Amino acid sequence: MEVRVVNVRKEFDRFPALHDVSLDIRSGELIALLGPSGSGKTTLLRLIAGLERPTSGAVFFGEEDASRKTVQERNVGFVFQHYALFRHMTVAENIGFGLKVRKHGRPTDAAIRRRALELLDLVQLSGLARRYPAQLSGGQRQRVALARALAIEPRVLLLDEPFGALDAQVRRDLRRWLRDLHDRTGHTTVFVTHDQEEALELADRVVVMSQGAIEQVGTADDVYDTPNSPFVYSFIGDSSLLPVRLEGGDVWIADRPIGLPATGSPDGEALLCFRPHDIELVEGCSGCIAGTVATSHRFAATRRVELEVGGERRKVEIELPVDHPVAQKSRIAFRPRKWKLFPEAA
Repeated sequence: MEVRVVNVRKEFDRFPALHDVSLDIRSGELIALLGPSGSGKTTLLRLIAGLERPTSGAVFFGEEDASRKTVQERNVGFVFQHYALFRHMTVAENIGFGLKVRKHGRPTDAAIRRRALELLDLVQLSGLARRYPAQLSGGQRQRVALARALAIEPRVLLLDEPFGALDAQVRRDLRRWLRDLHDRTGHTTVFVTHDQEEALELADRVVVMSQGAIEQVGTADDVYDTPNSPFVYSFIGDSSLLPVRLEGGDVWIADRPIGLPATGSPDGEALLCFRPHDIELVEGCSGCIAGTVATSHRFAATRRVELEVGGERRKVEIELPVDHPVAQKSRIAFRPRKWKLFPEAA
């Protein structure tokens, strides 16, 4: 099932939560809505689900305008962060609940039971049909919630921070499992997350959102390697951003060039963006960036160093080998190997 969001605006008490958002979701695609709190990602998911209605614009399921249809009429499966399982029902009863309350075309009790057992096998929880939610781990409960969403054979599967209540290791395990499950079932799937690692690992495409608008849509490689704005650059992966001046095809900090070309860019103020790991140390300070070490700490297999650069002591981060003899207040000169320039908005 293809889903199209066309020029959607959503207001709450005249406060705009979404601004003229458009998005095409391909049939069978697993897509992530990624952004910080307040970016509009959950609002967009709820509009696709039918839990909210747009102030203006439309949501299409295939060629059908579903904007005024209910959740049941859209036939979507929804998985919440906190499971939302019925405590007084067994695992099998929870999974079959959506089928049991169906007004039209309700299967027989035997068929519902059979479907629940099939799905338990699919989510790798065979043998737990008679248990209650309190007898399950957090990861098992979330698998039950997903099985319940799949029981109704939804046209679209929607997940709102599905792993947010789980610890880091369980999250990693369930991410791999969900990707494998999606590849086997082929549902059109949309999930909301603020976790960039989760989005980059799981999704076919990532929708990066900020302040009620879509900043960029692309594959994990697209949004990480070719971000189209300073926000995307800083939100996806670790980054350092430094105000600079473009003049005569060169990049300047204060009164000197730093050895980076700005070919084809107009003169004026700009933002230099680079990844902390993607730098090289240089001797001396002719045509480079130099800064004073403010802090230094171990970061996995490297050392993360914060430098104060220029008269205004702008702070940037770089990564060095873990055995580098860095000292507080020492000077380090470096040059980015890869970088991107964003002219400052007028």
